[in-house]
Amino acid sequence: MKKILVSLFVMLSFVLTSNAATWTAKDRVAPIGQQLLTKNKINVKITFKVVEGIADNSESAKTKVVNVSTTDLQYAGNDNEVAAVVADELGHIICCHSDKKKVMNLLLNNNNKTDSAASTPTLADDIVSSKITQKENEEADVTAVNLMINAGYNPLALIVWVTKQPGSTLDILKSRPNNFDRAMVTFKYLSYAYPSKVKAGYACQEYRTFLADAEPVMKKLTKSKRKLAKFNKEQQKLINQRQKDLDKYRTNGGLNSWGVTYDWLTTTEENKSK
Repeated sequence: MKKILVSLFVMLSFVLTSNAATWTAKDRVAPIGQQLLTKNKINVKITFKVVEGIADNSESAKTKVVNVSTTDLQYAGNDNEVAAVVADELGHIICCHSDKKKVMNLLLNNNNKTDSAASTPTLADDIVSSKITQKENEEADVTAVNLMINAGYNPLALIVWVTKQPGSTLDILKSRPNNFDRAMVTFKYLSYAYPSKVKAGYACQEYRTFLADAEPVMKKLTKSKRKLAKFNKEQQKLINQRQKDLDKYRTNGGLNSWGVTYDWLTTTEENKSK
């Protein structure tokens, strides 16, 4: 009997080792992407494609292709973290970030043609651009959390994926996890909207390290009735906004008013040049 148990243990170890050796993040993108679409009732025929460098999804509404960067995937160590990468790309698309930028860039370029002074970027322009990028990441992250939960993935994996990425000098100076402020937005949202997910936890050192800094922030927040009331109001607003974006994406099959506006503007410009 003892020999049989030893043999079974050896066989199980071999199988687990083999599975671990063959698992690659890029191979999991397509099936996990389809799981996210199906479970979130997104009836859009989308193909997921792994690409090198920056994942440009500015034409995803037309091509029905969602690009996922190998740069982002290098920080994903399991299916939950791959789901975080894919869901975050979908989050940016659902929130219309690329289409908004295309419209703003087109309008800015047209304005520069008539105002040479506007072609010189100012410090204020840089600051605004930076804030928009941070806001976009936060919007995409919260959207990704909802997509992941609906599809059965652990949303805390998104925090782990974010903190695995290179951080800023400020993070280093404060001796805190990389991209702490960005990850904290997700943690606060989860703490309000899905407290059971936070309670369940995530078994890895990166999350434990993040939690050591995040828990004191939450404790301080809950001690003040005024701050807690403001927090609850903000989080409920996030729930409503992100659900509204997802509902629009489902209803319109991936199309949105920003994309329509861009097409109209480019068509108008082409007609003027003829």
